Amino acid sequence: MATSSVSKGCFVFKPDCKKRKISVPIEDYFNKGKNASEDSKLRFETYQLIWQQMKSETERLQEELNKNLFDSLIEFLQTSHSGLRKNSKDWSCQIKLREIPTAALVLGVNVTDHDLTLRSLTEVLQNNVTPYVVSLQAKDCPDMKHFLQKLVSQLMDCKVDVQSKEKESDRVTQKNVHYSMDSLSAWYMSITQKADPKMLRRKRTTSCQCQSPPVVLILKDMESFTTKVLQDFIIISSQHLHEFPLILIFGIATSPVVIHRLLPHAVSSLLCIELFQSLSCKEHLTTVLDKLLLTTQFPFKLSEKVLQTLTNIFLYHDFSIQNFIKGLQLSLLEHFYSQPLSVLCCNLPEAKRRIRFLSANQCENIRRLPSFRRYVEKQSSEKQVALLTSDKSLKEETQSLLENLHVYHTKYFLVLRCLHHFTSSLPKYPLGRQVRELYCACLEKNVWDSEEYASVLQLLRLLAKDELMAMLQNCLKVFQSSSAKELGNTVKKIEEFLAQFQSLDETKEEEETSQSQSKELQKTDLYHLQKSLLEMKELRSTSKRRTRFEVLREQVVSFIDSLAREYLLPPDTQPLHETLYFSSAHALRQHLNAAPRVALHTALNNPYYYLKNEALRSEEGRIPHVAPDVCIAYKLHLECSRLINLADWSEAFATVVTAAEKTDANSVTSEERNEIIHARFIRAVSELELLGFIKPTKQKTDHVARLTWGGC
Repeated sequence: MATSSVSKGCFVFKPDCKKRKISVPIEDYFNKGKNASEDSKLRFETYQLIWQQMKSETERLQEELNKNLFDSLIEFLQTSHSGLRKNSKDWSCQIKLREIPTAALVLGVNVTDHDLTLRSLTEVLQNNVTPYVVSLQAKDCPDMKHFLQKLVSQLMDCKVDVQSKEKESDRVTQKNVHYSMDSLSAWYMSITQKADPKMLRRKRTTSCQCQSPPVVLILKDMESFTTKVLQDFIIISSQHLHEFPLILIFGIATSPVVIHRLLPHAVSSLLCIELFQSLSCKEHLTTVLDKLLLTTQFPFKLSEKVLQTLTNIFLYHDFSIQNFIKGLQLSLLEHFYSQPLSVLCCNLPEAKRRIRFLSANQCENIRRLPSFRRYVEKQSSEKQVALLTSDKSLKEETQSLLENLHVYHTKYFLVLRCLHHFTSSLPKYPLGRQVRELYCACLEKNVWDSEEYASVLQLLRLLAKDELMAMLQNCLKVFQSSSAKELGNTVKKIEEFLAQFQSLDETKEEEETSQSQSKELQKTDLYHLQKSLLEMKELRSTSKRRTRFEVLREQVVSFIDSLAREYLLPPDTQPLHETLYFSSAHALRQHLNAAPRVALHTALNNPYYYLKNEALRSEEGRIPHVAPDVCIAYKLHLECSRLINLADWSEAFATVVTAAEKTDANSVTSEERNEIIHARFIRAVSELELLGFIKPTKQKTDHVARLTWGGC
């Protein structure tokens, strides 16, 4: 496109919207992937269905966890606002009217989750307290002018009701606004006088019945705000509090002490601060795992290594629940993408229906599963032939095995929670304090073979009667909450144990009275006295006789041990577990654990790894001449010492580039070709310098210094 102008200039031509690059849908990756099959579309639809269910469950869970916190905040805001509207002549009330109600909301160090929590809080406050809720960040408020500008602009976007719209001439545009608390107070008074109080009551169900709702200002990252900006705003706002009812909410990531570090006493005394604590991120993680993984509601499961990878990233990097859920979504997507048999990862009736329509290739995929091969080896020779040759027999057996796998999960999670009630309160927590720690131990191997499990049994044999009864009652609630009929005998056994513990006191009193009576009768009998003395001597020489409580306690410990050995088998012992469990922890680490140095070295040293161009394939140690110039220069610089001679480097670069080129008389001359190669070399060296591999040196003018991998 040509442009003529009297003077030179820079002209910008925006591209047409139709020419923009269209992103490739995710389902196309399933159809074109390395493990593409005839049911790729069905696998993608199943992935979407399961993820939508998990996502809705996490959102519901988030609302439940934040409900108590939000209810407390709403009560505080309503009480504070009603106090601001009182016209009392009492001296204490007059002093309090000069204080800005402030909620110090401690959210924890998981900063990436704060945005979602505060966004939910904003919606709740707008629906229940006031439509005037503003959220500000420190990066948008470097000084007082920008602070007020952001505050005014967001307040003017707040609507009392969607249907109540004023004329354009009555609206105050941001260009005509003078950013000050006086103008803000005047605007607030005009808006609240025009608003219909009936509309305000309809909009807010539980708000205070007044015509002037408060203005709630949320400072998302209070620690990042400039001290002077906070001090000036608080001092000015306290002087306009009677005409501009302001309530502050400080989003704190570290500790409430930061308020007194940022604000001197003269400023902090203008705030009426109340502390609110959100749920711990570790407790939040335990609840998420309990609702998403330790349940039969969702068929998708994680292996021990994958779950350990996600929890390690959570515990040692960010404490972010949102990142953990994204990692779970990535695991789900990777499972359905890489495993063709993930089409069976759905609810049991649907899985049985899909098994009947499996193709011959899918039947062969089932026969190739390691768990299924181990299962076939344990069968009789006739059944082995039927499973390996007949697709009909294979489908029938697959339906039975998949049903057994779902029943296994039902029993597994019940016994796991029961064992957790016994181990979570023991000294030093041998199998962990959280249920996820016990779950990881059971996923890894037979938990009863570990030393920690042996120490658990030893500690259980030392518990008192009250502690054992409390644990048994918790286990009874776990089993009664489930509709599994297979564990009905377990419930009866626990009830029998509880009844026996309750009857111990009565039998103990009867035994004591009978023993005292027998002793009274045997006082004058010399023969019986000698016999009792001999029996006591034998008892002392032999082992001590156990009481009824000790015998019953040993029976309870043996019962719990038998439950664990029977139902807590690792998932990899179950046939067809590969259809439900995602076990590729290495693929997950590649996506989640960033390794820029390794990725950069791989891209420059082996460009075929990313470009997938067959011309770039080369043997170890060879440098292909068709590789990108920066790759050639990088591999040549690896062969050099700390100081690199630019002339030698340039000659080696030209040798590699012109290795397979044929000289043509009609083409460019040798001088022009050398200039082009020299320009390419200069650009490649500049790119390496930009990436931080080399730098100029003052030791020698025609040399550069190598910086990485043994450079200096």
